[in-house]
Amino acid sequence: MFNDIGALELVTLVVLAVLVFGPDKLPKVIQDVTRTIRKIREFSDSAKQDIRDELGPEFKDFEFEDLNPKTFIRKQLDNDELGLKELRSGFDLKKEMAEVTDAVHGRDTEAASSAAASSGGRIDMSKKADLSKRPEKAEKPTADDRPPFDADAT
Repeated sequence: MFNDIGALELVTLVVLAVLVFGPDKLPKVIQDVTRTIRKIREFSDSAKQDIRDELGPEFKDFEFEDLNPKTFIRKQLDNDELGLKELRSGFDLKKEMAEVTDAVHGRDTEAASSAAASSGGRIDMSKKADLSKRPEKAEKPTADDRPPFDADAT
């Protein structure tokens, strides 16, 4: 819950608590806060247990953390029933990107893949496309050419 609080923030919170509550009332406030947090955790645990009991024995391994979409997707992708690990290991992103880049630039894929292999598989996506190498030259827009304005789209 408080994993991202640094030392400076913690010291600031302590000094602020001493200034707001005073050194006399601060221990009582800390006890009240910890008691409240403990009650909330107990309530949460009992609610989770009640839900598990109501779901029945087929959901005994149910974890509420699995309802988090990130956790659910990660768990499903790590599951080897679908054979996704083989697909993921067989997929070469650099090669695919080189083929897409070559298709956009209109180059031969074999020559470009050998060029990509010689450059260590690195593709420079920051370079602008050379329009003169394309089969059909695109017309450069003039300053007066504006796209049509659609009031409903905004």
